[in-house]
Amino acid sequence: MRQSGILMPVSALPGAYGIGSFSKEAYKFVDWLQKSGQSLWQILPLGPTSYGDSPYQSFSTFAGNPYFIDLETLAREGLLEDDICTQADFGNNPNQIDYGKLYQNRFHILKIAYEHAKERQILNSSDYVDFLNEQNEWLADYALYMSVKNHFHGAGWNLWEEDIRLRRPDAISHYQDLLTDEIHFYQFLQYEFYKQWNMLKEYANQKGIQIIGDIPIYVAYDSADVWAHPELFQLDETGQPTAVAGCPPDGFSATGQLWGNPLYRWDYHKETGFSWWVNRIRGCFRLYDIMRIDHFRGFDEYYSIPYGDPTAENGHWEKGPGMDLFHKIKQELGDLPIIAEDLGFLTDSVKQLLKDSGYPGMKVLQFAFDSREDSDYLPHNYHPNCVVYTGTHDNDTLQGWYQALKEEDKEMALEYIGNRFTPEADIHWDYIRLAMRSVADTCIIPVQDYLGLGCEARINTPSTLGGNWIWRSDADSFTDNLAAKIKKITQLCARSLQQKGE
Repeated sequence: MRQSGILMPVSALPGAYGIGSFSKEAYKFVDWLQKSGQSLWQILPLGPTSYGDSPYQSFSTFAGNPYFIDLETLAREGLLEDDICTQADFGNNPNQIDYGKLYQNRFHILKIAYEHAKERQILNSSDYVDFLNEQNEWLADYALYMSVKNHFHGAGWNLWEEDIRLRRPDAISHYQDLLTDEIHFYQFLQYEFYKQWNMLKEYANQKGIQIIGDIPIYVAYDSADVWAHPELFQLDETGQPTAVAGCPPDGFSATGQLWGNPLYRWDYHKETGFSWWVNRIRGCFRLYDIMRIDHFRGFDEYYSIPYGDPTAENGHWEKGPGMDLFHKIKQELGDLPIIAEDLGFLTDSVKQLLKDSGYPGMKVLQFAFDSREDSDYLPHNYHPNCVVYTGTHDNDTLQGWYQALKEEDKEMALEYIGNRFTPEADIHWDYIRLAMRSVADTCIIPVQDYLGLGCEARINTPSTLGGNWIWRSDADSFTDNLAAKIKKITQLCARSLQQKGE
């Protein structure tokens, strides 16, 4: 079935209080997606962000980001007074997220909501108790981890006192008693997050919109996952990584990319029937309808960099779990709608793994126009079982990308599309149409490309710190006229769910 959707991070939604959330603006965006004839909303990972503000470096692979909890919903539930929210300082630029001010002010407001929830006995309600029981496998560790982290003034778990760092039973009991109220606070935040997200997802599903979630292959070293389950990762007896993740040097980076995530002990995962991974995927499909797995290549072979190296230059490739993992996931959870992020240089064995899995891979138009060679990303090389994007969260916007193209590559693009007379201000529409017309079963367009925005709206520049993950949209961007234009293209390319009934 041909379908299409829009990539829009929750954080980039418009609205008050410093960051996009599960607010009325999110529901309006779902309505706008439906008006636009779309059937998919792709988001970025929903986990709580850590240093660098990246959703791909989270304190937990299971927890949700408390920043996404809608404050106005809490006020309607009687847990906040309106003036507490409006008087808080979340920054002066509605188009940028100020994570520093969020951190300073948002948790203070959420703590007030928590105190009111205690007064109203919400923490004793059957719904709340049922949530704790359902999520206990990860929630107890996460709430304790965050509470101890705050106790040590935000230090990573590897810098905590030895007894709690190594999770000795007496230390666990001690901090559970010492930090009881803080632990309950973090549990309450997850209760509110999951409740609000489930309501938004249900609304989207009722409108015919499915949610595409995003799961990083790795987890952050400073996370509840690594602290609570060190046996799953390549760590020494003190908890330090023996090797970390990244990518080798290439044409984009002479020293490679040093991500720093701990690597998995795939032999141990296999011995345990990949139970942690099965639970992780099961948890994702409680949140999403479709899931994109980041860095699919790492399941075939992963790049191992000695811990402590300043660059990725001395790394080497190790064998990953391959189809053993995906056979187990299918055995335990059935056939699942999964998208494989297979971008970059692909070996024959990665291509075979993708073929054996049956998952659709990704095609990115911005990678297609290299005048030096024919590219797998050019639409005439596509097959239906793929997902085409004009760009991803790691790319510039179409307008920013086009302006920066080398002249010979721009000439090739103009020749390929035949759009020499298109004004550059409208050039993004030509690439959107090219993606929509392709044979790819699924087409996803970043919202910035539909809005025709430039590099100021870029989400992330890989291997850089600062200035990433901060872009937000304007509330008045999502007009009926734009929705009608998108819907017309969608129907013309036979991707609209509404096309048969109209």
